[in-house]
Amino acid sequence: MISKVVIANRGEIALRILRACRELGIKTVAVHSEADRDLKHVRLADESVCIGPAPSDQSYLNVPAIISAAEVTDAVAIHPGYGFLSENADFAERVEDSGFIFIGPSPESIRTMGDKVAAIEAMQSAGVPCVPGSDGPLGEDADLNQQLAKKVGYPIIIKAAGGGGGRGMRVVHSDATLQSSIALTKQEAGTFFGNNMVYMEKYLETPRHVEIQILSDGQGNAIHLGERDCSMQRRNQKVVEEAPAPGITEKQRKKIGQRCVDACVKMKYRGAGTFEFLYQDGEFYFIEMNTRVQVEHPVTEMVTGVDIIKEQLYIASGEKLRYKQSDIVIRGHAIECRLNAEHSKTFMPSPGKIERYHPPGGPGIRIDTHIYGGYSVPPHYDSMIGKLIAYGSDRDVALARMRGALDEISITGINTNIDLHKEIIGDANFQAGGTNIHYLEKKLGL
Repeated sequence: MISKVVIANRGEIALRILRACRELGIKTVAVHSEADRDLKHVRLADESVCIGPAPSDQSYLNVPAIISAAEVTDAVAIHPGYGFLSENADFAERVEDSGFIFIGPSPESIRTMGDKVAAIEAMQSAGVPCVPGSDGPLGEDADLNQQLAKKVGYPIIIKAAGGGGGRGMRVVHSDATLQSSIALTKQEAGTFFGNNMVYMEKYLETPRHVEIQILSDGQGNAIHLGERDCSMQRRNQKVVEEAPAPGITEKQRKKIGQRCVDACVKMKYRGAGTFEFLYQDGEFYFIEMNTRVQVEHPVTEMVTGVDIIKEQLYIASGEKLRYKQSDIVIRGHAIECRLNAEHSKTFMPSPGKIERYHPPGGPGIRIDTHIYGGYSVPPHYDSMIGKLIAYGSDRDVALARMRGALDEISITGINTNIDLHKEIIGDANFQAGGTNIHYLEKKLGL
């Protein structure tokens, strides 16, 4: 087993990793910016190293500083969490070239899956269903692009090959705006991602966002942990997630899950990962793979009993996968609400000092958060301050427990989106299950 891990992240995921390491007897090193000296995991870690000023490009994205921290503390491995450098193939390569274990996939896997065109090609070759599209990058030939669009069928969406976070996407409804949309998306892609390659896909009008969680050891063994529904989104950012996805049958789960498992074995994937799909009219369409642990991993842990972070650590230590597919049984239902330091109506970030924090409790309630009374939420990073998870024997029980937990939790001194979550959980269509990815924005009038 790995003996000491540098946690190259902050906030709730850093604390989550620290707790998993503690259970396994692994020493921890917390790296932090000057603004994050008071983070809970920094206080609890065996060692801590300040790696730079508050701006993330000078701290959490500072590769030499992170590797130096591993060197001076005699760490063995680096866990990137999610966000920041977690899907940066060059970082993973630097970590391994420096003699440390990167707790994640190989740089080659990250690089392939980070390029949306290459990822689609890899999935097609592995038999994973993909959205109909250009099956490759778009060129400058306007006539050829129009032929492709007509073959796919309007509406279509132009996407950046290196895109993410809702950027680098443009929906097109007719030939009239096709070429200008391609040009604008290329320009945006070059600016934000340093790669102006774009491709075309069929635009599905009322899809759900359903994803499959996998674990693979890179030694020929892989399993899936069922699916999550992440359709409740605002500006392509997930707000509420749940597992299992309403309306997905065991037969469907087994079929799509096995295709993801086969793809992992074929590409010798190592670690945790998530296959993201658009789901419409009973069909799954691959959109991307996230080569890291997901924000919403707790709902899968609650319904399977598998600790995904601990499994990442076992796999990174060179162990073979500890589970077989037959060991995985989906029991009950779990719902997660992302808690943000932001105004529930305007979504404006709300950094500042938390005066009082009272967490909810009771059967089936889990809260992953780094905040505490007196903690000051800095203005420099993502506004998420925690995740509230409710588990029940079925979806109705999970919903009832979530309603109670949202009424019980209290955070004062800053604005939070708790009222938004109360509105979502109380929404009749959400309660019925199966809302599509556009539902929340339409409900909010965005």
